[in-house]
Amino acid sequence: MKPKLILILLLLTLLLTTACQTTTTNPQKTIVVTYSVLGSVVKELAGDAAKVVVSMPNGVDPHEWQPSARDISTINHADLVVENGLQLEGGMLKTLSAAKKAGVKFFTASDYIQVRHVGAGEGIPSGDPDQAIGAVDPHLWLDPVDMKEIVQALSQTLLNELKLDVSSRAADLENRLDGLNTTIVDIVSQVPVAERELVTGHESMGYFAQRYDFKLIGVFIPSLSSQAGISAANLAALKQTIIESHVKVIFTELGTSSAVVDTIGKETHVNTVQISTHALPPDGSYFTFMTNIATIITNNLK
Repeated sequence: MKPKLILILLLLTLLLTTACQTTTTNPQKTIVVTYSVLGSVVKELAGDAAKVVVSMPNGVDPHEWQPSARDISTINHADLVVENGLQLEGGMLKTLSAAKKAGVKFFTASDYIQVRHVGAGEGIPSGDPDQAIGAVDPHLWLDPVDMKEIVQALSQTLLNELKLDVSSRAADLENRLDGLNTTIVDIVSQVPVAERELVTGHESMGYFAQRYDFKLIGVFIPSLSSQAGISAANLAALKQTIIESHVKVIFTELGTSSAVVDTIGKETHVNTVQISTHALPPDGSYFTFMTNIATIITNNLK
């Protein structure tokens, strides 16, 4: 065999051995995120530094989704699980709790923001803790400023726990979230503050309302979970509120009965418009998601 050919074969063998050793000793980390909207932001932060898997399919109700055996296995073998917390992932709570007890590393997004609580005039005395004044609100993704705080904290966690340095991506993402907040402020400025009143499907818009000076004046399901029931008494009170407050539009969302919403809309002569508060748009972008919500609300209230 010619010396040059032998040298080439030796080099190829060395390269293959090195590649195999690298793959064995430094496998790509896996981050599991519980639901799609939060997952979109985590994917942007991680980039190619880690494999990001989202448990819940986009468009399902996070309050009720149940993980499969495969989903449970993926969570149990993750290098890090990113969850919302605050009981949002109702159908996953047992799985997540078991994974924590087994030693899986967790990042709980709600630990890094100022959690909103149900305020006076929003809760009702039903005995359901999700409907009580003071209940914690899990819908934190509807505030891009809070999402920026989560990005900052997660970036540090990835470095400390997984040895992944995503600081440059984090800085860029934080700047873009600042820009998103500015964009939404500009969009909703078309609606006078006195007219920024919202009637929604359930108590999901609190963070958005708090950030952008909206007032929550009525909901079809007076609960932080879409799984609560709709009572005749609640609907009668809501109908009266809509009439007395001269509500311009009713915003419905995932988990709200369209038949009930349409009936109330017809009886009060108020248009109903759907907003996507729990599902990403076709491009999978959190930025499009938030801009769409702000634009739909503004266009129907101005």
